[in-house]
Amino acid sequence: MAWLLLLIGGLFEIGFTISLKYSENFSKLWPSVSFFVCISLSFFFLNKAINSGLPIGTSYAVWTGIGAAGTAIAGMIFFKEPAAMWRVFFLIMLIGSIVGLKFVSGGE
Repeated sequence: MAWLLLLIGGLFEIGFTISLKYSENFSKLWPSVSFFVCISLSFFFLNKAINSGLPIGTSYAVWTGIGAAGTAIAGMIFFKEPAAMWRVFFLIMLIGSIVGLKFVSGGE
């Protein structure tokens, strides 16, 4: 259950970074509201995962990894950022590292 909470928190991290882009420096209301809702929920789920028994270092690394990889992928899809071979290669390595941390870590 703790890993599911962490995954949800990571997905909300992707949500708040995308909302930040759409908020245009917090000048647009609904993307700004979305940012604050997503960031609050992201930290809430990270906190729940840590308090459910996952190590804090692993939790934070996985949470930020999900956010970083997800945001980079979203940038390529929605914002036409480059999908160069090396960028995709290192994103795959990042995702592999996140999965590896799950398998070698204690907790639920």
